[in-house]
Amino acid sequence: MRVVVSGGAGFLGSHLCRALVGRGDEVVCLDNLVTGRRENVADLEADPRFRLEVHDVSNHVDVDGPVGAVLHLASPASPKDFTQIPIKILKVGSLGTHNLLGLARAKGARFFLASTSEVYGDPLVHPQDETYWGNVNPVGPRGVYDEAKRFAEAMTMAYHRQHDLDVRIVRIFNTYGPAMRPDDGRVVSNFVIQALRGEPLTVYGEGRQTRSFTYVDDLIVGLLALLGCDHVGPVNIGNPEEFTIAALAELVCELTGTASSVVRLPLPVDDPAQRRPDITLARRVLGWEPAVDLRDGLVRTIDYFRGRIAS
Repeated sequence: MRVVVSGGAGFLGSHLCRALVGRGDEVVCLDNLVTGRRENVADLEADPRFRLEVHDVSNHVDVDGPVGAVLHLASPASPKDFTQIPIKILKVGSLGTHNLLGLARAKGARFFLASTSEVYGDPLVHPQDETYWGNVNPVGPRGVYDEAKRFAEAMTMAYHRQHDLDVRIVRIFNTYGPAMRPDDGRVVSNFVIQALRGEPLTVYGEGRQTRSFTYVDDLIVGLLALLGCDHVGPVNIGNPEEFTIAALAELVCELTGTASSVVRLPLPVDDPAQRRPDITLARRVLGWEPAVDLRDGLVRTIDYFRGRIAS
């Protein structure tokens, strides 16, 4: 089918565009290149089934011709972005979502929202399943991203109920892999880049906070499974294996062979103490669970960043 992907030149979006083109779909990629990079989709631009349009979906969106699905992945999603471009994050979560829902409605297309585990905030329930409403500070620095995604979910369901729009909602947990921005401030890219450069690894607090890391290839399989099924969602897509940040730092040091030390800094405001998905629903309705373990995924990610540093 013909598919529109917002944020298609970003980390996750570029992998999704590649998978869609690979299975025979025609893809219109919309990206304003604020955090996305043209190089992420450079290999696709020679393919007649792929078209990149540099456009900010916070402004009116119009795509010519038929569209079978609109996949909304556009949003800065890294901790550095929360303080550097907070209003852009809020606008793409609100205006961008509204514009793309309008496009899907006009085209009679399925709408797919890439939401996030950040809607759970600093969770008081562990692990987190889709029935949990979250514990979010709406006025804290992370609130711009958390609330933008919570609003996007609410707007999506409003279109579903009011206009009978066919929608899907996925909640994505921490994902890593090739095409991450080296300077995006996320823990995996931070640790890998610091280790490869022989710099101290920056650990916030004591490193006892936990995360669950999903390799990007696993995530894309889950997204496509949800896109193709009849379940509206939301559905958690993430790896239920939980690691402390300190353990991640040790593993990155081992796999890179670095002698880097660890530097501890104060915890950021509202940094979640625990994050782990309950993927019972994904297993049941999608037949999905992750296949790549953290060690294997990190090896692939380290190889990618090693190549970038060398070039």
